[in-house]
Amino acid sequence: MSSTSNLLSTPLTSWHVENGGRMVDFAGWSMPVQYGSIVEEHHQTRNAFGLFDVSHMGRLYFSGSEVGAFLDSLTTRRVSGIDAGKIRYSLMTNEAGCILDDVLVYRLADSDEQPFYMMVVNASNRTKIVEWLKSNLPQGCDIEIDDRTESTAMIAVQGPKANEAVTKIASLNPDTLSYYTGVVAKIGDAEVIISRTGYTGEDGCELIVPGDAAVSIWSQLIELGKAVGGGASGLASRDSLRLEAAMPLYGHELTEDINAAQADLKFAINVKDREFIGRSAILAARKDESLRKRVGFVLKGKRAARENCPVVVDGNVVGEVTSGAFAPTVQNSISMGYVDPAFAEPGTKVQFDIRGKFHDGEVVQLPFYKRD
Repeated sequence: MSSTSNLLSTPLTSWHVENGGRMVDFAGWSMPVQYGSIVEEHHQTRNAFGLFDVSHMGRLYFSGSEVGAFLDSLTTRRVSGIDAGKIRYSLMTNEAGCILDDVLVYRLADSDEQPFYMMVVNASNRTKIVEWLKSNLPQGCDIEIDDRTESTAMIAVQGPKANEAVTKIASLNPDTLSYYTGVVAKIGDAEVIISRTGYTGEDGCELIVPGDAAVSIWSQLIELGKAVGGGASGLASRDSLRLEAAMPLYGHELTEDINAAQADLKFAINVKDREFIGRSAILAARKDESLRKRVGFVLKGKRAARENCPVVVDGNVVGEVTSGAFAPTVQNSISMGYVDPAFAEPGTKVQFDIRGKFHDGEVVQLPFYKRD
């Protein structure tokens, strides 16, 4: 385990330490990877709800009359003109069309009904994205970027009983929000953002709260969880949950070596009647039949093919695994990765070279898990 003495802390770090969280270095932050059994924390989220401290993710607020057009020039989906309350998942790409980050762009209205933009970025990319945004600001533009990551906290409440719990402490029932929408609401005296985006394949919501209100809100949800089987869950179970739901993770399925056209995220790329950095390269990549594609795999047995494991057909390497684990809900060894196009069809038989031994598997349709 890495030393956590020089790492950034979230407003909830002391709670994690006092309650048995095993703290690790995650993108420069001291974060809880688990409190007890990773599998139990996984099932807790599928059956009741899991509380995840995701305060390490970047939260960037924008102000100014030209923000919408500016973000349009950098994101693979148009975000200007969307109604207040909407959230869009998008990619940010470089000139080569390769992925700098996957982001959520919020268009919200504050308590005075004034609309504003906010962006959630991956913790590992926060500094890079802030620099990318600033380096692309038009000269003399009316745009301010305010990084509030360290003054706020972000709590993901995920699972079939998540919204029921949040309703008991918030001024709004999250069930009244559609998927990929958000609103400014109240929990006690604290002004919070409640959104419906999720990263586990479950129902639920995310709360962006003032840093000084985080422990109180978290503790209230912990108490509510005791009656229904919900509780704190670490980042390890968050990873197994998102893998079952086939959600890509930056640094694994998404990197600066992967063109956005390869990542099986067509819904997140809109090229019609608009320009953004990377658009031309993405269009060219769509016509390149040699580029590997993102797919899912299942393996026989409980042995998992993990990141960097070669995918082999007839003794030839045709791809590479980017994430893999034994999945607690689907009870199978599952992986995601990239393969040559000729081997991307579901049903294709492949092998995995796991430390010199070959294990059988096949390409499957994603996702591995989808809630009823």
